[in-house]
Amino acid sequence: MQDALDEKIVTEKGLEGRDLLPEKILALQVELGELANEWRGFKFWSENQKPNTFYPCLDCGGSGHNFIENCKECDETGIGGNPMLEEFVDCLHFILSIGNGLKITPVSVMAVKGDHGLTSHILDLFEMVCLFRGGTHEDKEWKYKKLFKNFIGLGDMLGFTWEQIEQAYYDKNKVNHERQQNGY
Repeated sequence: MQDALDEKIVTEKGLEGRDLLPEKILALQVELGELANEWRGFKFWSENQKPNTFYPCLDCGGSGHNFIENCKECDETGIGGNPMLEEFVDCLHFILSIGNGLKITPVSVMAVKGDHGLTSHILDLFEMVCLFRGGTHEDKEWKYKKLFKNFIGLGDMLGFTWEQIEQAYYDKNKVNHERQQNGY
């Protein structure tokens, strides 16, 4: 699915033959920062360190219904989405895009979790992304697999199930295709 989206973007934006790895790496770093911001656990200065795991549905204002009927947009839950999960999936899109661009063989979905806390694990991911740029294809493949497994481990540490991640990925992939059709 990610390969189809990547190919569509490259074709429609006229990017054939261009090395997009630096832009993808920077985009991944930005998304990791946005994920950390939604997690909030590093914000020692804030009274609110709870993760942003939901926001109210825009259609019903979080009530689950409007004046006429029950809200179909949020299935009457009042919840419009999970910002932290959405940022996690944005990161996943770029990680998969990097792997596809480098023609790295698929990796098993094995989670590697840090035993030193979420802040350190996220910092480790930033470092892995920074170190990813150099080296041979074999070096990049090894670094990519390590990055991927540690990123999946982060999802586990944040409390996401694989089913949640998979569904959120499908949903965001659909949105990304729609954005391309609408000139995003």
